[in-house]
Amino acid sequence: MKVILQKDVKELGRAGDLLNVSTGYFRNFLFPKNLAIEATETKVKEWEHLKKVAEVKKAKAMEEKKQVVAKLNGLSLTFKAVAGESDKLFGAVTHGDISKELEKQGFSVDKRDVVLEEPIKILGKHKAQVKFSEGLIADISINVERQ
Repeated sequence: MKVILQKDVKELGRAGDLLNVSTGYFRNFLFPKNLAIEATETKVKEWEHLKKVAEVKKAKAMEEKKQVVAKLNGLSLTFKAVAGESDKLFGAVTHGDISKELEKQGFSVDKRDVVLEEPIKILGKHKAQVKFSEGLIADISINVERQ
């Protein structure tokens, strides 16, 4: 029996997949939990149309992210922080701080996309990465100066 998955099902497929499953599995598990619908002729045509639309949207979003990565590469951010005599910060520069600073400069970057080995706790120059999905990575430099 052909079905279209409505949600991700572990060890079966992802939402939107068109699959062949046994009738009993569909009736007893997938359908009652709203995990899948039966793939009738009209549903399959609708699914194919939605899949094409989704691919176009995904390609457009990917192109936009590539442009953002090109602009982010080599970008340098400067933070002013209070530090002690041994150049150790009273606090840290974190993923969230970097994300907020990027937003001030016009980039919409989620703090979970910013990659640091650990929060920055020392004055000086540091490296960070912004990782988007599909393997798009931008390298940025972080300068932390005494306030």
